[in-house]
Amino acid sequence: QVQLVESGGGSVKPGGSLSLSCAASGVTFSSYAMSWYRQAPGKESEWVAGITNYYLTTTYAEPAKGRFTISRDNAKNTVYLQMNSLKPEDTAVYYCKAVAAGSAYWGQGTQVTVSS
Repeated sequence: QVQLVESGGGSVKPGGSLSLSCAASGVTFSSYAMSWYRQAPGKESEWVAGITNYYLTTTYAEPAKGRFTISRDNAKNTVYLQMNSLKPEDTAVYYCKAVAAGSAYWGQGTQVTVSS
């Protein structure tokens, strides 16, 4: 059974930092490209960042560039999202997604709230 479990969300003041983790089980983690998405209240889900499985190439949505860093540890079956200089508009539920040929899996999400 495939499971993706996010953790690390919470409440933080503007300018603060959070580090999210997504632990995978039931999959050959190193075969999957991993991404982070988020969904703010009343808004559609948006892609935040991605990392490939082999070359570890990273890509970022414009709002995340320069502030967020995606990384992965294939030995720990975990993908991370380091978020710095957080803004109120970063408030959302953050989800990780695993994608390989013909398969896609989502985690249950972790809430990030940025408020003064």
